[in-house]
Amino acid sequence: MTTPQLHHISCTAPVPHRMAYWQWGDAQAAHTVVCVHGLSRQGRDFDVLAQALVERSGGALRVVCPDVVGRGQSDYLADPQGYQLPTYVADMLELLAHLRPATLDWVGTSMGGLIGMLLCAYAPTVGVQVRRLVLNDVGPAIEWQALQRIGQYLGKSGHFASVQQAANAMWAVSSSFGPHSRAQWLALSQAMVKPVQDASGQPVYALHYDPAIAQPFGATTEQQAEEGEALLWQAYDAVTAQTLLLRGAQSDLLSPATAQQMAERGPRARLLEFAGVGHAPTLIASDQIDAVAGFLLD
Repeated sequence: MTTPQLHHISCTAPVPHRMAYWQWGDAQAAHTVVCVHGLSRQGRDFDVLAQALVERSGGALRVVCPDVVGRGQSDYLADPQGYQLPTYVADMLELLAHLRPATLDWVGTSMGGLIGMLLCAYAPTVGVQVRRLVLNDVGPAIEWQALQRIGQYLGKSGHFASVQQAANAMWAVSSSFGPHSRAQWLALSQAMVKPVQDASGQPVYALHYDPAIAQPFGATTEQQAEEGEALLWQAYDAVTAQTLLLRGAQSDLLSPATAQQMAERGPRARLLEFAGVGHAPTLIASDQIDAVAGFLLD
């Protein structure tokens, strides 16, 4: 399979909306891996990883990659205040109730990792337990300077004449993802844009997400971030899933001190760093794929 199947489910909170998800592999497989993207990304980020996992499992695996609400093929919310973790976790619980996996693993990049940490506590309410958790360059303590950096570009995209022009613009704010060939970055960028018309009716491209996701993000104060950190540490300490923590060695979002704490408390994550990468590894390099596949499929 070289392309995934697109599905939708109906979610209820805070108002009814549809969430899209991309499915790879055997829909009847007992073992499901859910991969959830970062703040301004979408589910097709995991195309390379998903194909590798299905292949290495001998086809006995289902990989599900949601577009978090407000992104990709999912609905936009009328009230931007819904673009926060409680909504995302509630949506994922509805997804798990729909999928009903016998064995569940979770791969979360940045925001997707925060969702995963919180979801571990609530998954049993829908009859599911997270077996293994991969946190990709994220933890309970997020560096304030990194949040400020992200806020400088979030929701401020405009229009592009071509996918390549959009890819070039995204690389300007995403070079911390680490070395990528031109072809790799263009492939990652394809699903990051959608065709639209500009004010004069000319066909152009815009980023895939609702610009309004920037509103609650930008309204967060440093004090609120610190208060949220305490709650996230509580969630992390309660995780019982075997946990793998990936960190870009040059990450400005996940500090070495936080990563070390995560290796020493709660689920005592196994920590693996990737040289020459910041926030966040894209999980398409062979060493990154090997790390995730080895952890989930051993």
